[in-house]
Amino acid sequence: MIAMVSTAAAPHKQRVSPVRLSAEYDPAPSRWLWLVKWLLALPHYLVLALLWIAFFLVSVVAFVAILITARYPRALFDFGVGVLRWTWRVDYYAYGVLGTDRYPPFTLHDVPDYPAHLDVDHPERLSRGLVLVKWWLLVLPQIAVVFLISGGYRFNGGLTGLLAVYAGVVLLFRGHYPRGMYDLNVGLHRWAARVVAYGTLLTDVYPPFRLDQGEREPVADEPLP
Repeated sequence: MIAMVSTAAAPHKQRVSPVRLSAEYDPAPSRWLWLVKWLLALPHYLVLALLWIAFFLVSVVAFVAILITARYPRALFDFGVGVLRWTWRVDYYAYGVLGTDRYPPFTLHDVPDYPAHLDVDHPERLSRGLVLVKWWLLVLPQIAVVFLISGGYRFNGGLTGLLAVYAGVVLLFRGHYPRGMYDLNVGLHRWAARVVAYGTLLTDVYPPFRLDQGEREPVADEPLP
């Protein structure tokens, strides 16, 4: 007897964003520690100032490399992602979110047990044409949003900074981080991270005008071809 083969269509795989930002919710950080995090985070801010200057120079080199080879050199790519990752950890600890009391590590690499993570998929190829216009023209509509959200290409300021300070006040008096405020703030950082990754040439995937809230990077609703 011939076995019957099911003809049911397999479910479509789903696209995920090449930029993945996630965090782990802590409902009750310290009531008072956030008041002095500006001082505790100062060594990180000094290092990040230098790293962002280096990232700018690396992006110039990557621009030329993409224009010639259609590829972002892996070592340079990993450095750029590391700078974004370090920035996100510091902002998560300090006045971008105030989401944890665990001091951020001094490293460009991912730290699996730290409660904030950022990664970007390394593209096999990048468009030579897009690299000429995406960082100054195509990204312009999103730049206005990012300045409103986080005050610029750094993720610390703007609306996210205001939400973090308000969360700090709530913590001081109630000892609890409001979950809705947390999910909104992480979602705003996620939007900003996508825009920064696109504007710094790390991806050709245009950031959606969409606020994806919560701890984890959501799965997009468009099926793979």
